[in-house]
Amino acid sequence: MKQSIKRAAVLGSGVMGSGIAAHLANIGIPTLMLDIVPRALTEKEQAKGLTFEDKVVRNRIAEQSKQALVKQKPSPITSKKTLDLIEVGNMEDDFEKLAEVDWIIEVVVENLEVKKKVFANVDKYRSEGTIVSSNTSGISVEAMAADCSEDFRKHFLGTHFFNPPRYLKLLEVIPTKDTAPEVLEFMKRFGEDQLGKGVVEAKDTPNFIANRIGTYGLLVTVREMMKGNYRVGEVDSVTGPLIGRPKSATFRTLDVVGLDTFIHVANNVHEQVDGEEKTVFEIPAFMKEMQDKGWLGAKTGKGFFLKQKGAEGSVILELNPETMEYEARGKLHTAATEMAKQQKGTRRKMKALINAEGDRAGDLVWSILKPVLLYSAELVGTIADDIVAIDQAMKWGFGWEMGPFESWDAIGVRESVERMQKEGAVIPEWIEKFLAQGNEAFYKAENGNVHYFHNGSYIEQEKNKKEIHLKQIKDTHGVIKKNTGASLIDVGDGVALLEFHSQSNAIGMDIIQMVNFALEEVERNYEGLVIGNQGKNFCVGANLAMMLMEAQDDNFFELDMVVKQFQNMATNIKYANKPVVAAPFNMTLGGGAEVSLPAARIQASAETYIGLVEFGVGLIPGGGGTKELYLKMLRNMPKDVDFDLSKVANNVFEKVAMAKVSTSAAEARENGFLSQEDGISVNPDHLLFDAKQKVLALANSGYKAPMREKIPVVGDAGYAAMLLGAKTLQFGGFASDHDVKIAEKLAYVLSGGRIKAGTLIDEQVMLDLEREAFLSLIGEPKTQQRMQHMLLKGKPLRN
Repeated sequence: MKQSIKRAAVLGSGVMGSGIAAHLANIGIPTLMLDIVPRALTEKEQAKGLTFEDKVVRNRIAEQSKQALVKQKPSPITSKKTLDLIEVGNMEDDFEKLAEVDWIIEVVVENLEVKKKVFANVDKYRSEGTIVSSNTSGISVEAMAADCSEDFRKHFLGTHFFNPPRYLKLLEVIPTKDTAPEVLEFMKRFGEDQLGKGVVEAKDTPNFIANRIGTYGLLVTVREMMKGNYRVGEVDSVTGPLIGRPKSATFRTLDVVGLDTFIHVANNVHEQVDGEEKTVFEIPAFMKEMQDKGWLGAKTGKGFFLKQKGAEGSVILELNPETMEYEARGKLHTAATEMAKQQKGTRRKMKALINAEGDRAGDLVWSILKPVLLYSAELVGTIADDIVAIDQAMKWGFGWEMGPFESWDAIGVRESVERMQKEGAVIPEWIEKFLAQGNEAFYKAENGNVHYFHNGSYIEQEKNKKEIHLKQIKDTHGVIKKNTGASLIDVGDGVALLEFHSQSNAIGMDIIQMVNFALEEVERNYEGLVIGNQGKNFCVGANLAMMLMEAQDDNFFELDMVVKQFQNMATNIKYANKPVVAAPFNMTLGGGAEVSLPAARIQASAETYIGLVEFGVGLIPGGGGTKELYLKMLRNMPKDVDFDLSKVANNVFEKVAMAKVSTSAAEARENGFLSQEDGISVNPDHLLFDAKQKVLALANSGYKAPMREKIPVVGDAGYAAMLLGAKTLQFGGFASDHDVKIAEKLAYVLSGGRIKAGTLIDEQVMLDLEREAFLSLIGEPKTQQRMQHMLLKGKPLRN
């Protein structure tokens, strides 16, 4: 079989098909995207005299889908360059091109007969050994390929992506009885390593794993809402983060997914099951009415919630299922919700809620959770081989913090089963045997390894060597040193890792001290250092509240000291004798970028949103960010051509003055924050492993600290040009007086002062200019207003 996928084809260019094509192109795989030939000419085509013989007409559907990728939000593409890797065509003229690809993914309409016809045609044109898969969300994978050739069936399986493919982690892989074992293993490995997915092997059953349980849970929630006379907003207020579910909770999730999509998925199960399960998957009458009215959610602007403009701005209304009218949104506030909010961690919050019997919120959560736990237990062995696959599918596909069996452990298996039995619930036989053996939890940790219950005994969960779990390492081996802001951890093979864990991973003196200690410790005892963590974001910047408080108290001596120490820390990172690799992910803003830029290398997650955003709060970067971005762009310029120094300075000026934040690591590279030597990890779970490998590669190649640099600057002429750009924006009404003042300070730093163009200056000169500009701006009342507004409102103020 083919051991690599260098080129792919996607059949079907709807939202899902184009999203999969985009994801493949994002990771560098040229992709052919085909769709049907249009059945009618548009008015524009007729006006141009085009006919059905013209390629532009015949490829129109796929081409429109390709162009629509640019406008979709959130964006399916990581860079506009992604589009260059997507070739369009149609399924009448271009099937012969399938012979040139290594993987063919079918994403056509969810109709078995249509899919069988498509696959019969694919079988005629594909090369022997080419992998073929279906992205079906529930049709029998086995049935689709029943009439195809033996080689086709050996290389055929289901690959169910979740929408949007770029962002949602789950990939369900569904083999048939004919799928060759080596094909299955290759696709699981490819899905994890190349596509960056959390791969779960599912059985060929209706809706597979995540949609089967997720849809059941949503319908149970609707049923309990109606039975207990709860409101839509009340349900969402307790079925979100309070129990470890996404902020979109229940009904906001349905609005995002689209009611029509949800009903289709639910009906798919309803048609294939019987008994009580069939009853649960019956769509409530009011939801059918919503579908008839076109109230499908976000795609139609109206669903369970409706956003309306009121006298005091926009308000969000909720649907009353009884009256089918929209009302003011409500929330559920009870003694149990208040108690849960005071608990630390989701496990304790959930337990506090379900133990509050007789409380309106507690009773709702229990009435929702109980049937989902029992249903999940009944399906072990039917939809997946073990509890781990089910838990992972729900976490990766639906964004649950804990899967069903992890949730069961959190609330106490024995106690909850006893309560279920008192309430007349039927407990699956294997659960009763599990408890009879004296077991108390489905998962248990021993010697740093996780074991899970399976077929009557505990099995050690297989470790993925590409996943580094910092909590497990700290629990098992402790830390080298820690303070309130950061911990230094030994991650093996002679590599240390510095983990930020301050509030929002904001950088304060505690982190600065730990960075300097880490560099000294690594110098003595380690091969190199990774700066990374597994929080929500890499780092949102410096401690803005602390700086504002010091500025308002006129403590400029202290501020000068803090900024100087930040600059010294960044310099120490840059000139460390052992390699330092930064591993940014998600939000990497301001100080987070300033920690990353001076590192020997950056290994960024594909979803890294990096930028120097200080301009938005009335400042410029003070920790060396302007200098390092400028130097990085200079180093990245082609060596074999003359270049205009002012273009580099203007580029940095624009990025900083516009507070430009990348929408991906690919865009960060285009913006100059990453070089070609820096790496990008498509799978976020592999980020720290990849960063560690980069440290070892640098160390093994005889890493030497860089030489101290002299910086060529644009001087007076460049200063004038940058300031002219800011003034032009001001004259056009796009910049305020204070914006121009900040821009003037930034231009002065980048130009190196009022000196001759082309002058070489020491790095310290530019650092001193940065610090002076930063301190002068933080003393400005309008800057302090901007900082205060950002802290209170979370968005920039224009003043």
